[in-house]
Amino acid sequence: MNDTLVQNPPRLSIHADRASMGATAARLVQDEIARVVALRGRARIVMACAPSQDDYFAALVPLAQATVDIWRHVDVYHMDDYVGLTADHPQSFRHYLRRHFLDHVEVASFNPLQGEAPDPHAEASRYGALLAVAPIDVISLGIGENGHIAFNDPPVADFNDVHLVKVVEMDAVCRRQQVHDGCFPAIADVPRHALSVTLPVFAAAGLLCCIVPTALKAAAVRDTLAGPVGAACPATLLRLHPRASLFIDEPAASELTAELRARFSTPSMS
Repeated sequence: MNDTLVQNPPRLSIHADRASMGATAARLVQDEIARVVALRGRARIVMACAPSQDDYFAALVPLAQATVDIWRHVDVYHMDDYVGLTADHPQSFRHYLRRHFLDHVEVASFNPLQGEAPDPHAEASRYGALLAVAPIDVISLGIGENGHIAFNDPPVADFNDVHLVKVVEMDAVCRRQQVHDGCFPAIADVPRHALSVTLPVFAAAGLLCCIVPTALKAAAVRDTLAGPVGAACPATLLRLHPRASLFIDEPAASELTAELRARFSTPSMS
């Protein structure tokens, strides 16, 4: 992919701690959801489910609880789940989203990916059709250690994917990250396949709010902002999106040069 396509660098917001990072990201999402609901009467959001999002959800829940008349008009989707895991499995992303957000906030609907569906490819088609019904207004997401967004790892990421959701085989770096995150005790316990929303869904969303803490993500953050735009680092898609914001803590920013910090940072967001 040619860097001449880059038109809209993401807004970068660097924070001293994870709590500040999560709170600032949550406020951006809350304000955008409120704007869309006021404009159209309904909003659609896709949410990432991972420990990297803990601080964001901790801040978003009280904001949403204080604006119940807004969130009652929000349809919630999530971006991936492991093939074979049921909704009540502790490592299911549906379980994460319920525990961190949906058990605390009333929404118009929650539309889950069924990881345990007997035919994962048919489930991918079903979910893709749901996403295609209307525009996605907001996606809150993270970045993987290998630069993935959702489970679009470098070996399978496709900026021009013809599918909105597909079954993917996770690469070794991605599976090790699940151990680093404390989600599984060993890599042998991590499922090999997942259902994942694809890159064109992110490209078409109204707003991307990306939350990325910890030094383990520092190289991926650097590559997202400074590496070649393309599938080797799927998160470089943020540099092609007209309304992308990247929220990181200082450990995640540790590999950014002063020039990169100055080029992308937006003081009013920090």
